[in-house]
Amino acid sequence: QVKPVESGGGLVQPGGSLRLSCTASATIFSVYPMAWYRQAPGKQRELVTYRTTSGDTHYADSVKGRFTISTNNAKDTVYLQMDSLRPEDTAVYYCNTKPQVMPWGQGTQVTVSS
Repeated sequence: QVKPVESGGGLVQPGGSLRLSCTASATIFSVYPMAWYRQAPGKQRELVTYRTTSGDTHYADSVKGRFTISTNNAKDTVYLQMDSLRPEDTAVYYCNTKPQVMPWGQGTQVTVSS
């Protein structure tokens, strides 16, 4: 199976912004909700946000109002706009579906630090 490919991570100061991108199968995204997960050091991977095939979006309480999930017209790329970043947002971010049906990609590291 083809793995998703995430990009856009980096080092940012608290209060800053980043935009993550992920390319994957449009076919799979047409069937399953597209989602972003993250895994902080020493913690389990957690669901951050997902977007249903009808366009409804859902966010973890910890990121609500700060993160936005979106997609392109071809539905083969999913974005995560992250604003007002906090040190506790530091993690490796992964895209997949909800529930997860694709192999995990390599993720992209987001570090929020001054």
